[in-house]
Parts: sequence; C-alpha cells; structure tokens
Amino acid sequence: MPEKIDDAPLNQPQELNSITRALLEGEVIEAIRQVYDPELPINVYDLGLIYGLNVDHQGFVDITMTLTSPACPVAGTLPGEVETAAKNVPGVKDAKVELVWDPPYTLERMPEHIRLELGLF
Repeated sequence: MPEKIDDAPLNQPQELNSITRALLEGEVIEAIRQVYDPELPINVYDLGLIYGLNVDHQGFVDITMTLTSPACPVAGTLPGEVETAAKNVPGVKDAKVELVWDPPYTLERMPEHIRLELGLF
C-alpha cells in the first residue's frame, strides 16, 4: 500500500493552492524577465509582449504572447526562449506559449517607467 501525504496517495499529483500558484507565477515572470528582445535593451515581459500567463493547479503554465510585429526577425525563436525559461522554473510541470497577433502590439503595453527610460514619450 502506498504511503499517504495529506491523505493523498504518493502516486497522485498534489494540487497547488492559490498561494503556491501565485508564488510560482512570480517565479515564472522573473524567469521570463531574463529573455530580452534583441532589438531593444528590455526584457519581453517589461516590453509588454506577454499578454497572459496562467499557472494551473497542477503546475502547468500557459503563456499568451505577441511580438512587436509579425515581421519580427526573432519570431521563430523568441517564443521558444520564453517557453524554455518558464519550463526551467522549479515546480513548473510544463509550459506552452501561444503566439497571438490580436490585439496588435502597441507601445502603450509597455509600462510608463520603461517608456520614460527609453525616451518613448
């Protein structure tokens, strides 16, 4: 008979509570902040390219992102870099990135303090 932890058999995955999910989401965001757009000195998260990030109760991460333009020269690699960064966070079971073009990216997606730093006002 398998041992039990918190009344769940060892072979069944433990669900993450809301606090653990929030902490894991923060760690994923910090990992994504290590991925930089090669044309700008800013990471893809602060650039506003991440439209959505969801950590489910099992530790699976879904990310919705865009690029500055459909003709972006790193369109083939940047989403994969984001996905790899998320997958490498301890506690993440798997991560998937969906690349979307709607709504189109605009500079307003970038936080105001980043726009100020880049002189984009």
